[in-house]
Amino acid sequence: MTEFPTSAKTIVIGGGIIGCSTAYHLAKLGVECVLLERKKLTSGTTFHAAGLVGQLRSNANITQLLGYSVDLYNSIEQETGLGTGWKMNGGLRLACNQDRWTEVKRQATTAHSFGLEMQLLTPQEALDLWPLMNIDDVIGAAFMPTDGQANPSDITQALAKGARMAGAQIYEDTKVIDLEIKEGKICAVITEQGRIECEKVICCAGQWTRNFAARFGVNVPLVPMEHQYMVTEPINGVPANLPTLRDPDRLTYYKEEVGGLVMGGYEPNPIPWATKGIPRGFHYSLLDSNFDHFEQLVELSLGRVPALEYAGIKTLTNGPESFTPDGNFIIGEAPELANFFVGAGFNAFGIAAGGGAGMALAEWVHKGEPPFDLWSADIRRFGRPHFDSDWIRTRTIEAYGKHYTMDWPHEENRSGRPCRKSPLYEILKDQGACFGEKLGWERPNWFADVALNETPQDQYSFGRPNWFNAVGREHHAARNSAVLFDQTSFAKFALKGPDALEALNWIAANNVDRPIGTLTYTQMLNDRGGIECDLTVGRVAEDEFYIVTGTGFATHDFDWIRRNIPVGSNCQLFDITSSNAVLSLMGPRARDILTAVTRDDVSNEGFQFGTLRTIGIAGCPVQALRITYVGELGWELHLPVEYATTVYTALMQAGQSHGLINAGYRAIESLRLEKGYRAWGADIGPDHTPVEAGLGWAVKLRTNIDFKGRDAIQTQKTQGVNKLLACFTSDPDVVLLGRETIFRNGERVGWLSSGGYGHTVGKSIGYGYIRAEGGVSAEYVASGEYELEVATKRVPCKVHLQPLYDPAMNKVKT
Repeated sequence: MTEFPTSAKTIVIGGGIIGCSTAYHLAKLGVECVLLERKKLTSGTTFHAAGLVGQLRSNANITQLLGYSVDLYNSIEQETGLGTGWKMNGGLRLACNQDRWTEVKRQATTAHSFGLEMQLLTPQEALDLWPLMNIDDVIGAAFMPTDGQANPSDITQALAKGARMAGAQIYEDTKVIDLEIKEGKICAVITEQGRIECEKVICCAGQWTRNFAARFGVNVPLVPMEHQYMVTEPINGVPANLPTLRDPDRLTYYKEEVGGLVMGGYEPNPIPWATKGIPRGFHYSLLDSNFDHFEQLVELSLGRVPALEYAGIKTLTNGPESFTPDGNFIIGEAPELANFFVGAGFNAFGIAAGGGAGMALAEWVHKGEPPFDLWSADIRRFGRPHFDSDWIRTRTIEAYGKHYTMDWPHEENRSGRPCRKSPLYEILKDQGACFGEKLGWERPNWFADVALNETPQDQYSFGRPNWFNAVGREHHAARNSAVLFDQTSFAKFALKGPDALEALNWIAANNVDRPIGTLTYTQMLNDRGGIECDLTVGRVAEDEFYIVTGTGFATHDFDWIRRNIPVGSNCQLFDITSSNAVLSLMGPRARDILTAVTRDDVSNEGFQFGTLRTIGIAGCPVQALRITYVGELGWELHLPVEYATTVYTALMQAGQSHGLINAGYRAIESLRLEKGYRAWGADIGPDHTPVEAGLGWAVKLRTNIDFKGRDAIQTQKTQGVNKLLACFTSDPDVVLLGRETIFRNGERVGWLSSGGYGHTVGKSIGYGYIRAEGGVSAEYVASGEYELEVATKRVPCKVHLQPLYDPAMNKVKT
């Protein structure tokens, strides 16, 4: 062992598979790296992981990340000379009812969209691959040949050896006891062996990560949960190349182990662990086996694998695993502390994600950004509710219990609700609101009509769900009369100071140097031109801007703006989300209604589109923004929360004669699809530029103002692009949800980023990028013939590059 270091550029805390993979990839990038493990490598939770490696997820980039793990595991043994137990023996997933079979077929299409091979099998074909199972209730199965299994400890040791071979230093029995932070910057890591100066820290400490990070103000929402699996003695008929098996309708999974089977699962009533803190000295430790709790999974498994009834049981392993409130892992730079990175909360698929997550973290640390958009796993997806351990635990218990339940479209969480409420919550609830939740906020998704015997409760389906007609009713009201949306949950920021304009014009792709009272729709770009934020900016004073963005992006967008304010700029950013309620009045009768409640001039000449000003409604000062996300005349009315019920009542009373009704977020989605408005996190994001997304008009290239990402956009404007966002329409009986495969002239060219139904055009609508290495232009898009693969079947569709609905022309394009 070399002498204990006194400095290193980057410190990795934690010697499980994520930490060792991160150190391996950092060293490969030439980054000076030291890994510190408080006890022994793998001694936290890695050593007792089950070791199944599946690749398919609902997000293309997470799937790509897991695919990278498989590629790495295929090569690391040869590189290091250490065995890993890696076997690419494929993975089976069963379907035992029609809804599950639909889900599996949609998963197969998602796999095809992302370039993975997934085969649909008959029950007999599945039995041929997995001869021990009973197939009496099996309708079909999916098989992914490139899935497999690994020995978690062995693969971690191989990554550690590879890291050392590339120059990383690894120290076991070296507990990190503190970080040294001066003026908001990490200066050093303090260990039991001494102090190590460093610039960056990557915390991959598994279930210990939350408490450690919290000491420095960093929030990592994860919860240790008990997770059990049993290992049998050898069973006749178990071949060494037996595929892994997931039987979600019976909540169980299986893999081969030395001629026997490993069987585990995800029970609906999981047990959180260490609710009062992880015991001191916990390493290479397991929990007491809980046979009574595991019995429910055994009973389910016997119906699938009858041989288990007579198999000898070697062990029932009970070990804690880190789970998160939404079932996805946590990765990225903490918004609360610069140069503090996190890789934790892997929800029992840390072995599958380990190779790719380590690669992504290393790239993020080395280059200042991830290799591709990882928003669904980004630490900045969390917000205020996720600071409370009790709320996190409640939601995580639900997420664990739903690990193998049906992945219904539009499914909402039930636990930890209500948490954050608009002042109108009870009023809207009494009027039939069926609420959804985002970042803790209760938001009306749709409104039930009691006169039509509708109940404000979601009934999920892969077809048209029970709220379809209600959403259609709200949609048509928005197009023909008026609706009122409660959008209080919008994230709202104030940027103030003498340098606010200069700073914001550097961060924003569009020009915000406009008169006071002007609104600017803009993206904020990374250096590759990718869209990091998509928001509205209102200039309310010479030195002050009001910024509005989506509910779920509050932490992310605030962090992006704050980090990119030029050093030395005299301006400050404030989160004022909770100060203002928002009522969005939209529809062709919106002006009539607003005129009835205010003395201010809201005529087209007096209150033009893209402007904002303060008006009075029922004695309340209201910041009115004339803007729309649904494609109709309308205003977002931003007002102090204490006035919300007063203004709401005034609007509803004035709107009675104009057909005004309440409407929810699912109508917003239907309306925006028809109008072609993009959704960040789906249609646009860090991997998509405004040029590719058809938003080049919102970029200030015609000015001489420099802005972040300008060079990349200028290059694309000159050289062209390899993908373009397009709209696709198909027959109304085709249900589009997103991730359906796009075929152009019979060749796969992409997948849908979002999907839904347009109640005005009477068609199913999807958006997705058409890709081609040789370049994609509007002419290229228009010249092709297109099909969509939906649940493994191809259906014809039409392509569009212009909005389907144009209210100015009162025209629907089909």
